[in-house]
Amino acid sequence: MVDLPLVTESGPAARAERADAARNRAKILGAAAELFAARDPRGVTMDDIAKAAGVGRGTLYRRYPDVVSIATALLDEHERAIQEQLLRGEPPLGPGAPPAARLAAFYAAMVELLETHANLVLGAEVGGARYRTGAYQFWAVHVRSLLVEAGVAEPDPLVDVLLAPLAAEVYRHQRERGLSRVQITAALSRLAHGVIH
Repeated sequence: MVDLPLVTESGPAARAERADAARNRAKILGAAAELFAARDPRGVTMDDIAKAAGVGRGTLYRRYPDVVSIATALLDEHERAIQEQLLRGEPPLGPGAPPAARLAAFYAAMVELLETHANLVLGAEVGGARYRTGAYQFWAVHVRSLLVEAGVAEPDPLVDVLLAPLAAEVYRHQRERGLSRVQITAALSRLAHGVIH
């Protein structure tokens, strides 16, 4: 198994904060979470967030350059929990299970994340932003390590293919078509066991 480092938020928010800065950060993240929950996050603007948080635009932009960075910060805690389980959790999500079972368990964990936080993921995945996040890179390394462990020839072309069904837009489209999360999870499990024998 590859030893993967946890990916956490970096930059100003990760450093020690003054009390007023911490309060502003909490107001910004709280307001953004409410806005993302209430409507399509792709329509949320920085001005909307500043207004809802009751902070000036300068305060907002000093900490977060764009809406994507705010959505990413909100997702950070949830994604780190999955990363921790992948590294040190019980099998099949954690080490010790066969690669196909681990990939299926990873899919199930990600479906749960999408079910609960699809709007946040949509906000964080604007355009090509999905592929630049630390979490996506972590998922890619994890999937690649499972493919290598299983002896799959040429694992690299499969990594993004296996992560593609976890895009928030794909998941939301499937749910809007009437598929249940149980059906989606079962389909992804079949995919995991079909690719890794």
